[in-house]
Amino acid sequence: MRAVVFANGVIQEINLVKPLIGKKDLIVSADGGLRYIRSLDLIPDMIIGDLDSVSHDDVEYFEDKKIEILKFPREKDQTDLEIALIELVDRNYKNILVVGALGGRTDQTLANLGLMLSFSNDEIQIEFDDGQEHIMLVRNRQVFFGKKGDTVSLIPQCSPAKGITTSGLRYPLNGESLFPGQTRGISNEMIEKSAEINITSGTILCIHTRKKDG
Repeated sequence: MRAVVFANGVIQEINLVKPLIGKKDLIVSADGGLRYIRSLDLIPDMIIGDLDSVSHDDVEYFEDKKIEILKFPREKDQTDLEIALIELVDRNYKNILVVGALGGRTDQTLANLGLMLSFSNDEIQIEFDDGQEHIMLVRNRQVFFGKKGDTVSLIPQCSPAKGITTSGLRYPLNGESLFPGQTRGISNEMIEKSAEINITSGTILCIHTRKKDG
């Protein structure tokens, strides 16, 4: 079972998010992400956070539907998204999609990307997606789907990523390395409907930006 967490970042086109949600997904609001859930006519299974970014109207609307609400003090040591991820991992969720984790404040965006790196491991997969950008961590193998012309950037995290082999991209890598602080992996392009990345060591942040129709 997958959990989908709506965070309080910026979603440019909310209509692109609806196709990402499955009928069996657990829907979680991390504080202000509740407004996106309501705009999509979804019912959350859980609302979590200090609720300082949630309108009184939204809280009342969902309280009437007897939804689980986990309220935390405003003065705390973690962001609402981190608290939501901790709760989901404690409940044994291994596949977590975060929507609305990007855009807006740069500090929040960087911190959210750090959470992805911190929580993801061989058992737990956390991805960010807002319908336009899909962000994944690659530690061994990753296959993803898109359209010809989509942009793909590969950014090594913390240390060099080695033994990188790609397929389905205009500029392939064949057992090569990417290094932090260098930009060789930026702005590749999909030439097929799917792409594959394999690495032998290190961690890569893969950013798949979907080409806009028209």
